[in-house]
Amino acid sequence: MKYSEIQNKTDAELVELVVSTRETLRAERFKDKFSKKASIIKMAKETVAQALTEQTARRNQVVK
Repeated sequence: MKYSEIQNKTDAELVELVVSTRETLRAERFKDKFSKKASIIKMAKETVAQALTEQTARRNQVVK
């Protein structure tokens, strides 16, 4: 997912994105070692990081 797509989401959508992506990440990590997909894990981690970064940016923008 591109960061510009994440920026266009509402706060509630960002929370849902983080929750669902973390669940995907958890499921991939606990699969047996032969069926793990490194690209799925990497993409999920990036998506979570981008969504959390956007949430922090919005929170800091409101405070100032």
